[in-house]
Amino acid sequence: MKQGQSEQVRRWRGKAWRRRLVLAVAVLVPAVLAAQAMGQVLPPWGGRWLQVVMVVVFGLLFCWISFGFWTALVGFWSLITDRRPLPLAPPAKNLSSDAKTAVIMPICNEDVVRVFAGLRATCLSVRHSGMGALCDFFILSDTTQAGVWVEEERAWARLRRELGEMPRLFYRKRRVNTKKKSGNVADFCRRFGKGYRYMVVLDADSIMQGATLQHMVALMESNPQAGIMQTAPAAVNKDTLLARLQQFSNRVYGPIFTRGLASWLLGDGNYWGHNAIIRIAPFMEYCALPRLKGRGPFAGDILSHDFVEAALMRRAGYEVWLLPDLPGSYEETPPTIVDELKRDRRWCQGNLQHLRIMGAHGIHPVHRTLFVNGVMSYGAALFWVFFLVLGFMALLVEQFAEPVYFPSGGSHLFPKWPIYHPEWALSLFTLSLFMLLFPKVLGVAVAGVQHWRTTHNRHDILMLVGGALLETLLSVLLAPIRMYFHSKFVLMGLLGLKTAWGGQRRDDNALTWAEAVRFFGVATILAFFLAGAAYHLDPFYFWWLLPTLAGLMLSIPVAVWTSSAEMGRWLRSLGLLVIKEEVDPPQELVALHSYQARLLHDQAQLPELWRRDGFVACMTDPHANMLHAALLRKLPSDDPRAVQRFVALRHKALDRGPNNLNAREKMTLLKDPVSVKALHLAIWALPDEKAVSWGRPIVPAAVASLRTKDEGDAGPGRPEDQGVQHTGQGHAAVVVRGS
Repeated sequence: MKQGQSEQVRRWRGKAWRRRLVLAVAVLVPAVLAAQAMGQVLPPWGGRWLQVVMVVVFGLLFCWISFGFWTALVGFWSLITDRRPLPLAPPAKNLSSDAKTAVIMPICNEDVVRVFAGLRATCLSVRHSGMGALCDFFILSDTTQAGVWVEEERAWARLRRELGEMPRLFYRKRRVNTKKKSGNVADFCRRFGKGYRYMVVLDADSIMQGATLQHMVALMESNPQAGIMQTAPAAVNKDTLLARLQQFSNRVYGPIFTRGLASWLLGDGNYWGHNAIIRIAPFMEYCALPRLKGRGPFAGDILSHDFVEAALMRRAGYEVWLLPDLPGSYEETPPTIVDELKRDRRWCQGNLQHLRIMGAHGIHPVHRTLFVNGVMSYGAALFWVFFLVLGFMALLVEQFAEPVYFPSGGSHLFPKWPIYHPEWALSLFTLSLFMLLFPKVLGVAVAGVQHWRTTHNRHDILMLVGGALLETLLSVLLAPIRMYFHSKFVLMGLLGLKTAWGGQRRDDNALTWAEAVRFFGVATILAFFLAGAAYHLDPFYFWWLLPTLAGLMLSIPVAVWTSSAEMGRWLRSLGLLVIKEEVDPPQELVALHSYQARLLHDQAQLPELWRRDGFVACMTDPHANMLHAALLRKLPSDDPRAVQRFVALRHKALDRGPNNLNAREKMTLLKDPVSVKALHLAIWALPDEKAVSWGRPIVPAAVASLRTKDEGDAGPGRPEDQGVQHTGQGHAAVVVRGS
């Protein structure tokens, strides 16, 4: 490391520790004072142990609230003073040809149209920025659904033809899906990582402007001590009410939180798994993820890999930076509360594993704190539930236990009167509410001032304030729902109940009432029961508890209403919950929607069976069949039992039709190039009445007379016979003739 860079590193590290010391004092001292006040608020009849536990839990929760409050306050101050938050060297002005960058997109059972529309928008933007020659794009598929697999290949081949030679676009389907997304990225690094200096990781819903990617590469070039740089993606593109709430929050409140977080973390930042750039060489050398030994909920493959990879990169001496002000990085949010909670369950399970990792040798203290923060993002809900349960217990004890004025021992001549201050409860409640809501006020203030400077439009400012009030009201209703399910997820994780890790639904289809009842019915019944019990024991306690229980009691209608795209679009027409990208959309989002519409239109022109089932299309459509066979590697044919299994599956498919094959059988056939080619030829040789189930058109008699002599000889042939052109890096760029 150069002398100037070494001095720069020493300066920011000293500044970071001073800031963190101030943060620790600002969080811990008020929490201790608030916990002491809570001890005076609680009635004495519940017993000493109950009071102590409630005070400790309240102190932990107050720390959690306080951390968010001070982070927002620091971010607000940084924004209004326009201070440069990051002590990084300015981006390099000229990029050398050695700054080769791989843009990778791991996918698994995703919406193919959305994935490739977003990828095309990013590719075109990168080419327009002049980075096309330095960037190669990779779709890394772990898809387990046969039809989706075939759709991915067809969409890739089409986009590859449209893009031409620059940027290059490659598709790889893993044969064995080990370690989920982290294993997919690791597999790419092992096979192709040495050919690139940097790697930009995108999610299936990510979009990135070419200028943003170019800026990230230039920053990495001028800061060789940086191992990872993470952008703060803006949430866009969704119309459901819930998604609009999240997009509005992300745009209005997000900047002060990300600025504040970057101010605390500096070069000890975190990695969120996507929309980030990584220096590949140290990532490959130091960030390999171990398999956690043993059994139970914290063993096995590491699921929330991104936090761990950031910690390992920092342990190796490289810096991890959050770039809060870099525009042009986008993502999408779940469209419904059910989809959000399904995603949160997966994340919760992964974050709980960090409890085992945080004590590993050499992990930086900041990253140990980030592990705790990740656990608390879900564990705080369980603490809130625990606190409410303890409150119920204290209320029961107060109702049914007799107070003791003369402690045992007989040495007390006068009664010991209890001294407590119930009026302090209102003060604590008000303080907690202020610390939760005041960051929203600061976010609205910053957004309003920035908007006023550019437009001087009072109506837009009023709509901004109105949107913030609506978002706050709905957040109050949604918070108890999230609290209930997050606490449930933590308990399930601690009990070792694992969850599936599949693709995320990304369309705007609303929840049905039946789905909402099935998902939230138990929570609703429980909330009404607790409300009735609280009112019976103490009406005052019932009114204090009602804001928490109201969200659960209304969870079914709230889930349905917030999943409505019509409701979201209506609010947009009123000017509420509108974000900048809707008023002045960037070219990348315009290109996304345009290409999405074109793909959907072209899909509608396909035969119905081919459109509904990609497996049927692969086996029947000559172009899809040729493409798929060309992309497969030949399976070993030494095992006669395996050969017989493939033959039996082909006969079953021909005799009974595709509808009688299960998902596993379809995937098995798709993995065998011999079966793919042989089944295609056999389908086209079927009589017309038997070919209906495959969506095959009626063929002339001359074609129908064709028969395969030996099914086992019908392999795909040499790659060059299937229209495959091999590149210098061992990737296959398919040219589909006649398509």
